[in-house]
Amino acid sequence: MLRDITLGQYYPSGSVIHRLDPRVKLAGTLVYLISLFAFRSVEAYVVATLFLAAMISISKVPLKFMMRGLKSILFLLLFTSIFNLFLVPGEVVVRIWKLKITDAGIETAAFMAIRLVYLIIGSSLMTLTTTPNDLTDGLEKALGPLKRIRVPVHEIALIMSIALRFIPILMEETDKIMKAQMARGADFESGNLIQKAKNMVPLLVPLFISAFRRANDLAMAMEARGYHGGEGRTKMKPLEYKKRDLAAYLILAGYVAVMFAANRLKIVPALF
Repeated sequence: MLRDITLGQYYPSGSVIHRLDPRVKLAGTLVYLISLFAFRSVEAYVVATLFLAAMISISKVPLKFMMRGLKSILFLLLFTSIFNLFLVPGEVVVRIWKLKITDAGIETAAFMAIRLVYLIIGSSLMTLTTTPNDLTDGLEKALGPLKRIRVPVHEIALIMSIALRFIPILMEETDKIMKAQMARGADFESGNLIQKAKNMVPLLVPLFISAFRRANDLAMAMEARGYHGGEGRTKMKPLEYKKRDLAAYLILAGYVAVMFAANRLKIVPALF
């Protein structure tokens, strides 16, 4: 399960998407995620599906590797779908004892499940094709205007970069600790929910100690190298837009235009 978390990992393939400016990928991911919640029609989601499939194909990241990240949200996906399935009012389609499944509930559950799946895959596509350093530089550059109102943009970008870097490190550390505890007789599977929570103590305590130790080592290393914030710092590879980045912005604008058109056409009738 821990190895199935793909957020924060980088998959090098040398594709066109990998070579794009990180600001383009940040803007594209943000626009795509907003479009999933702004439009709610079958046509719009068909366009969103085709766009996401095209980006995955161009990125050359294996679909199986990307789909692994969905295992970590499987419980949330089922809970959200069931919650909407039974509690959204509407015309009753199926009645199970005192529970009622409505047409609006089925439609809402379907759209919500699709949104969650596409949200995870879309976010994973950005992190899988962008190194943490590039992501930090792109975020800092994109939020640059906020410096005028004294927003610590560099520090915010640095915190996000460190968090993304620590995700795969902590997952690997958790896997090692879990295997070591299981070799000593620890049981993380059997028992009810409360017993499982108690069984996690031998895993969480050394994990927190390791995380604090790593954080302390990182802070000492930054101080030893004279880090004093982003003021006056320069970049080895400053970000500059190229023709492919401008082309990517045009494609993104075209995607938004097609989404608006598809949402208004309503060629396919509602689900119910």
